[in-house]
Amino acid sequence: MGATAAGREPANEFDHPVVAGLYDVLDPDRSDLDLYVAVAEEVGARSVIDVGCGTGVLAIRLAERGLAVTGVEPAGEMLAVARSKPGVAAVRWVHGDAAVLAEGEADLATMTANVAQVFTTDQGWEETLAAVRAALRTGGTLAFETRVPQRRAWESWTPERTFVRADIPGVGIVEEWKRVDETALPLVTFTSTTRLPDGTEIEAVSTLRFRERDEIEVSLHAAGFDAVEVRDLAYAPGRGRLFVARAA
Repeated sequence: MGATAAGREPANEFDHPVVAGLYDVLDPDRSDLDLYVAVAEEVGARSVIDVGCGTGVLAIRLAERGLAVTGVEPAGEMLAVARSKPGVAAVRWVHGDAAVLAEGEADLATMTANVAQVFTTDQGWEETLAAVRAALRTGGTLAFETRVPQRRAWESWTPERTFVRADIPGVGIVEEWKRVDETALPLVTFTSTTRLPDGTEIEAVSTLRFRERDEIEVSLHAAGFDAVEVRDLAYAPGRGRLFVARAA
């Protein structure tokens, strides 16, 4: 990743002002979040914690529906983008990860997109699930998605198949693409490159863990969840899974 403010280490690959600032522009279709709105309605949630809330799209959307929402995000630059949007005052924003959550009575916790897969170690994943469980009331719900390893989604993460070019008002032509650097299953490391109008390229390196369904179910039960339901991912049928688990 490119340089950040002096004396501050980035929280993750998105903790860069340019990467964060262009995130929504280069990925404007967030219809993937519809399923989380549907889950909130299904369980009758009145309070929600969005873990890894990014630029706050889901958090603000839920708050506009009258829910009490907490958005938690470790990348300060992403959180800065979230806080610049209309409706920001209706959301409680927390800079950090799930470990900063206090024990509480939230009805629903969400981890959208790739959030659940950024925890590459068993310890990190288990600690996150434990923290989320503690923040939920008994009977509360955790909903998150993962990709099906057997579908080998990373094979399509090539510069040719991921290339995006956008003319951004006030910025100019911006290009973005991905390439896989290493496949050491269950881990896949890849680089996202953003090229600015002046030719500057900003590289963000990410590693995701592709866990098997049974592995995830075991970890959920161990963290204090029961009635784990595994659904097909509505916007990516056959390619991903939505886990809906109840806090025991």
